[in-house]
Amino acid sequence: MTTDPLPGAPEPRRCLLLLMPGGSLLALAGVLEALQAVNHLQGDARYVAELGSPGGGVVSCGDLPLQTQGLAQAAHPYAIFVLSGEGAEASPALLQWLREQAAVGVALAGVDGGSAVLAEAGLLGAERATVNTHLAEALQDEFPDVVWSGNVWEINADASRLSCAGGSASLDLMIAWLGRSHGERLAQDLTLKLGLERARGRDERQRRPVAEQRGGSPKLAEALSLMEANLAEPLPTEDVARLVGVSRRQLERLFKQHLDALPSRYYLELRLNRARRLLQQSGQSILQIGLSCGFSSGPHFSNAYKAHFDKTPRDERSQRAIAWRRPAGDPS
Repeated sequence: MTTDPLPGAPEPRRCLLLLMPGGSLLALAGVLEALQAVNHLQGDARYVAELGSPGGGVVSCGDLPLQTQGLAQAAHPYAIFVLSGEGAEASPALLQWLREQAAVGVALAGVDGGSAVLAEAGLLGAERATVNTHLAEALQDEFPDVVWSGNVWEINADASRLSCAGGSASLDLMIAWLGRSHGERLAQDLTLKLGLERARGRDERQRRPVAEQRGGSPKLAEALSLMEANLAEPLPTEDVARLVGVSRRQLERLFKQHLDALPSRYYLELRLNRARRLLQQSGQSILQIGLSCGFSSGPHFSNAYKAHFDKTPRDERSQRAIAWRRPAGDPS
């Protein structure tokens, strides 16, 4: 997880990724990917990522065991990213350590529930901060001085306090933060490097996933967001479960309870619905559309499409062509 700087490179900016219970592996991956990508774009290891935890040793993140260093080994970090799930308890020693880091000018970032840890340490004051929307109301009551927004990310004026929602929002935060240090051109290059069409801006509100709209759980909401972000290269159910921090069986129970479907079936429907929109609205070839929606071949796409919509992709395209050729006002 740590990248050593090249000889003669600038003094590295050490970023400590502080793992707390319930932290999202997807959010962690976003921070790590962004730091690795910006080093590649600049040609040197200007940023060094280090994994830490309050007690050191092996810590699980999304059921993945990771070796971490303790706080005493964290040498002069440039920035600290606190990655936490909902309701993680911070010890008085950890809160005091965070205050000490803030006092010497270390930038502090709360990722997902990590913002609640910073608020508990008294380090957000009257700043704007964000968390997953389902946590905001409770935190507003507990920490009324903080301006809790529903935005995807927040960065204060001097970039000493950062926060973002969970999951893939960490990528948006990192692009914005690194762009402040190195310019808009790098932010654009970083967005492309990370395979994103665009990074979400500061004022964009968190999208309410289907799971939240139906009263579902945060873990289900995160799983749906993960699926929606990976339609071209579908993730196995085991990987989705691991990335959101539950077992496969737990994930299947959540989908059955709230959506009355298995995760694999729901994922397939997401991909097929996207394919249908592209067939109706784009000029891409049928094969291009199938591949972009995660199907391995033309026949694979056609068979799955016909089984779900009772017509082939070619039939769908033909109906669109007929509609385009029909004269205006002709109801036939």
